[in-house]
Amino acid sequence: MKASHLILGTQRENPSDAEIISHQLMIKAGLIRQVSSGIYNWLPIGKKVLQKVEDIIRKEMNEAGAQEILMPMVQPASLWESSGRIDQYGKELLVFEDRHENRFCLGPTHEEIITDLCKNLLTSYKQLPVTLYQIQTKFRDEIRPRFGVMRSREFLMKDAYSFDLDKTGLDRSYQVMKEAYIKVFNKIGLDYRIVKADSGTIGGSDSEEFHVLADSGEDLLAFSDKSTYATNAELLTELQDGQDPSTLEGKESPDGKGILKLKRGIEVGHIFKLGKKYSEILNLKIQSEDKEINPEMGCYGIGASRIVAAAIEQNHDDKGIIWPESLAPFEVAIVEVNPKNKREISDKCAEIYDLMKKNEIDVLWDNREKRPGVKFNDAEVIGIPLTIIIGDRTLESKEIEIKGRQDEKPKLVSHQDLLANIID
Repeated sequence: MKASHLILGTQRENPSDAEIISHQLMIKAGLIRQVSSGIYNWLPIGKKVLQKVEDIIRKEMNEAGAQEILMPMVQPASLWESSGRIDQYGKELLVFEDRHENRFCLGPTHEEIITDLCKNLLTSYKQLPVTLYQIQTKFRDEIRPRFGVMRSREFLMKDAYSFDLDKTGLDRSYQVMKEAYIKVFNKIGLDYRIVKADSGTIGGSDSEEFHVLADSGEDLLAFSDKSTYATNAELLTELQDGQDPSTLEGKESPDGKGILKLKRGIEVGHIFKLGKKYSEILNLKIQSEDKEINPEMGCYGIGASRIVAAAIEQNHDDKGIIWPESLAPFEVAIVEVNPKNKREISDKCAEIYDLMKKNEIDVLWDNREKRPGVKFNDAEVIGIPLTIIIGDRTLESKEIEIKGRQDEKPKLVSHQDLLANIID
């Protein structure tokens, strides 16, 4: 894409109301713009990154055998009354009436509506096991929205729901989804931990959270440096007579493998074994070989929009965002600088631009009539991994300058070696 055709939306100054780095950089890099408290527009650069998160999630869900559907954000309040959760959620659940005085709510989650849907869809045990998922907007009327899309009122989430005949089947479905989540976070390229968790207002028995490690995280995690053991540090101190969580650092891990480290975490995923909580309350029954049964359910959520913010919290410097390779909005930027021979420079940029496109490399050609400093600053704050610099020296030396996002200085490569350096 050519920058002259792109709505960039970058800005130089930090927004005054942004408390954490991801919120600051998402505004500065032109990813989002606020509409109202806790509600945001996603601009072209931001939507591009968000789409990459969705694509990774969707691929792993499909490969795990889950089937994609789309449920409405607007839900009948009667379903929430039937489950008893309308009171549990309190004012976080936004309830309203239509012109016919029917009560509805904006869904913060979809356990009720998926259970109601499956009362008609699932009639025989031969249809099980099955897992259905969606990537859909959610709404929670947070009392104090803050930290940009990290704790917003409206957010994008992938939620999946599994249905099984018995607990053994639920255990299998849960494990399949857990492994799919591990693949999602590994593919995105985030440093994360899986932590035993409380099921909260969702309910059910076992649940686990996926936390991206970042200094701004709300939860303090204790985890082993040699194994997969990880837990909420406060939960661990409760088991150890209420000692200060900070005293856990360096102690032996409870599983006997390695020592404990402490870091803060941002919750980006949560998986639950719901059991029969919703199938019994909402009367979902399936005919087995000899009787009707209430299926065992699981639910599995990933905060797609929160992942974008968490990735920035974990990967940034004083110049801007340093994306994991999987999420960068563009792979390469082409920057024209101080051309005396403007026509020749433009032709060289066009040649390289076409080469990138031909090799399916996602490229941004900054052909704007802006100072070089502005172009470089935009490429850095946006987090484009590699910049190709084209100026008069390029024509004179027959070499091209390329600079990695974290490199101090550019390096020179021949025209023939340019593509190899980029792909490498």
